[in-house]
Amino acid sequence: MDTHLHHEEQHLKSSDLLTDIVIGMSDGLTVPFALAAGLSGAVSSPGIIVIAGIAEICAGSIAMGLGGYLAGKTAQDHYKTELQREYYEVDNLRHMEVAETKEFFANIGLSEELQEKATAEIVTEKKQWVDFMMKYELGLDKPDPRRATKSAMNIGISYIVGGLVPLSPYFFVEQPVIGLKISVILTLFCLFVFGWFKSKVTGVNVWAGALRVMLIGAVAAGAAFGVAKLFEQ
Repeated sequence: MDTHLHHEEQHLKSSDLLTDIVIGMSDGLTVPFALAAGLSGAVSSPGIIVIAGIAEICAGSIAMGLGGYLAGKTAQDHYKTELQREYYEVDNLRHMEVAETKEFFANIGLSEELQEKATAEIVTEKKQWVDFMMKYELGLDKPDPRRATKSAMNIGISYIVGGLVPLSPYFFVEQPVIGLKISVILTLFCLFVFGWFKSKVTGVNVWAGALRVMLIGAVAAGAAFGVAKLFEQ
C-alpha cells in the first residue's frame, strides 16, 4: 500500500519573457488604438492614419525597447555594486557579516547549535558566503548578462505586433470611420483575450482582468476620438 502523499505545487512561475510580452503587448494594443481612433475623428484619409500609426509604432517600439534595455542594465549595475560592497564587508567587517549570517539562520528557526554549525560552514568559502548573502540578505539574484538586450527585443517586437492589430483595418478601407469600426471590434476582442491570458497567468480572476484590460483600451480610444471631434475644424 502506497502511504506517500503526493502534492503538486501550483505556484506561479512567470518568466522574464512573459513579463516583457505583457509590457510590450499591452501598450502596443492600447496606444496605437487610441491614436488611430483619434485621427479617425479628425481626418478623411485612412492613408494618413496608416502613416501616423506606423510612425507611432516605430517610435513606441524603440522607446519601449530602450526602456526595457535600461531597466536590464540598471539591474546588472545594481547587482555589481552590491556585490562589490558585500565583498568589501566580508573582507573588512567580517564579524558583522558573521553575525548577520547567524541571524538569518536564527530567523528561519534553527537552534543555536545549528546556527553555529551552518554559519561556520558558509563562511569557510568567500564566494559561497558572498553569494549566500546576496541572495538571502539582500534578496538579489544574479541577473542574466544578456537580459537587457533580450528584454529590449522582446518588448519592442511585442509592441509592434500589438500595434499592428488596431492599425491593420485602415490598410483595406477607404473611409476612416469604417476602419475605426473594424478596428474597435478587432482590438477590443484582442484586448479581452490578452487580458484573459494575462490574468490567468498572474492568478487573478480571468473575467474581471479581461474586462478591465478591454475597458482601459476602450476608454483611451474613446477619449482620443472625442477630443479629435471636439477640436475638428
